[in-house]
Amino acid sequence: MSDDPDRLCINTIRTLSMDAVQKANSGHPGTPMALAPVMYTLWQRHLRYDPADPLWPNRDRFILSAGHACMLLYSTLFLAGVREVDRKGDLTGAPAVSLDDIKAFRQLDSKCPGHPEYGRTTGVEATTGPLGQGCGLSVGMAIAALWKAKHFNRPGLPLFDYRVFAICSDGDIMEGVSSEAASIAGHLRLSNLCWIYDNNHITIEGNTKLAFDEDVEARFKAYGWNVIQAPDANDCTAIDHALSDASATKDRPTLIVVRSHIAYGAPHKQDTKEAHGEPLGVDEVRGAKRAYGWPEDATFLVPDGVQQRFADGVGKRGRDLRTQWDSMAKKYRIEEPELTATLESMRRRELPENWDVKIEEFAPDEKGVATRDSGGKVLNEIAGALPWLVGGAADLTPSTKTDIKGAGDIEAGQFDGRNFHFGIREHAMGAIVNGLTLSGLRGYGSTFLVFSDYMKPAIRLSALMDIPSIWVFTHDSIGLGEDGPTHQPIEQLIGLRAIPGLIVLRPCDANEVAEAWRVVAKLADRPAALVLSRQKLPTLDRTKYASAKGVARGAYILSEASGGAPQAILIATGSEVQLCLKAQDALAKEGIRVRVVSMPSWELFDAQDRGYRDGVLPPNLIARVSVEASASLGWERYTGLTGARIGMHSFGASAPGEDVFRKFGITAEAVAQAARDQIARKAT
Repeated sequence: MSDDPDRLCINTIRTLSMDAVQKANSGHPGTPMALAPVMYTLWQRHLRYDPADPLWPNRDRFILSAGHACMLLYSTLFLAGVREVDRKGDLTGAPAVSLDDIKAFRQLDSKCPGHPEYGRTTGVEATTGPLGQGCGLSVGMAIAALWKAKHFNRPGLPLFDYRVFAICSDGDIMEGVSSEAASIAGHLRLSNLCWIYDNNHITIEGNTKLAFDEDVEARFKAYGWNVIQAPDANDCTAIDHALSDASATKDRPTLIVVRSHIAYGAPHKQDTKEAHGEPLGVDEVRGAKRAYGWPEDATFLVPDGVQQRFADGVGKRGRDLRTQWDSMAKKYRIEEPELTATLESMRRRELPENWDVKIEEFAPDEKGVATRDSGGKVLNEIAGALPWLVGGAADLTPSTKTDIKGAGDIEAGQFDGRNFHFGIREHAMGAIVNGLTLSGLRGYGSTFLVFSDYMKPAIRLSALMDIPSIWVFTHDSIGLGEDGPTHQPIEQLIGLRAIPGLIVLRPCDANEVAEAWRVVAKLADRPAALVLSRQKLPTLDRTKYASAKGVARGAYILSEASGGAPQAILIATGSEVQLCLKAQDALAKEGIRVRVVSMPSWELFDAQDRGYRDGVLPPNLIARVSVEASASLGWERYTGLTGARIGMHSFGASAPGEDVFRKFGITAEAVAQAARDQIARKAT
């Protein structure tokens, strides 16, 4: 084995990665073998990170956007001695990743799953794997760092000055989300952001020339980035200089283009597509170890002195920096008690006392307001109490009504604002919002509901990570009218509801909007999607109908049948609730008794106890009608297989909203007739 202690550490990362993939008979060995020198140089010489306190607030953030190379990270976390932090944020005393964890790579309940998962493994700053998402996340994290510096740093007390590093692959660079994110990062001149591009020329299908031959350096320079070439991933001195240059660049983000060789050292699989996503095989592993001067038959070998080398490098540097920061933070707590309290609330995701006191009740109004308008009003009523609520729209703020009045914009050199202009970049917006939220802010992003399709990977990741990102979607149905079927959402609601952990809320009037925002603001470990209308909806008279506070339980009896027990139940969300109320009135004149249930959130309702759910939807009352101007798929869970489901079974049409509703039979008259049919069917 090498007498060079740095080379010994690098080869330990390589061999642990190879052995773990080989033992699992599954995984991606090539990139960890190629990038071990880059990873080692970054962590050992540059990353401001204390393995003994891995949630230190001013630590540098490292994102492995090339999540398939996760053994590169797991091996480093193990060798650096990163300590485990539990869900409460407390150190447990155990290692974040042990050698046994590495041996259990990709096995059930392992701390080393097949791609990095936030919350499962301490040291993993974000869940990555869908290519490009980590790049977008890193941009959000870099923005959050500058925002926190602007809001909390004081003269002589620079509480936040951390940097964000990301390793990205050829696949990341090809994905559209990374292009959008890079464009924003260049526009904002995020000098605290550095991407390390693993330019190994290999993807699953073969050489990148099959589909990719652009000049990446020229592209990123056009975005406004500083670009540094590192021709050899094994040249640690050159990598060191490149990282130093990146940190010294104060007017733009940096891309370091590293030329590497996938599966470096493997005698037959270096620079081949097979090394990307398959175990090398026993003989090839032996050959690679031979090339490293490693014992060929040794598996999971950690030579003496390797972990100490990490302890003397990143361990000591991180400990010293964190200790200095702790001293400064102690002084800060004395001199800035109010800001300290705000930071603590952000860290714990706790709401200030009386945070919702300014939310006003909306007066009854037959003409009403669009729920996007009432949503904007409520957002501004709570924004003053939540100064870390930050977000914007994909060039649609005038339509989604999601600007915070008087709060200023986030722009290059101007990070004290709260309104973010994402441009027409929904893909990047989703990833950036998650990066903001992972950094302690309450990030939100907004667009039309139909364009939630562009954001689905980021929305899904917010749920997978259990983080409270906020998604505001307006223009929620065929009711938006003349823009036609390209803009009228049909399948989007059921698609969002299918995401585990995501709370979807579609309120029926302004007061349900207010209660929906109360629900969303209280969330600490779940994302939420608010789905709001373009068209005006009546503001219901709550002296006549039930309180909108029922929103917190997902569904509630909005209007009970008069004159006796209900013969049928009408269930609806959003703008269609008013159709049910009109149908109820018409049926009452015929002596037909129906209950109207407003169900803004399936997820919240399903979380209630059986007694409450049965009280709203009695099991013995099977005459039921659901009404929603969206795909009717899924409503059978509430109507039963024999119930009626009024909704969309095709795309929409271009016409005024009321005409479109009539064309597709979503009317009060249709609801009333469906109720009659249900009651008649039950009678027979």
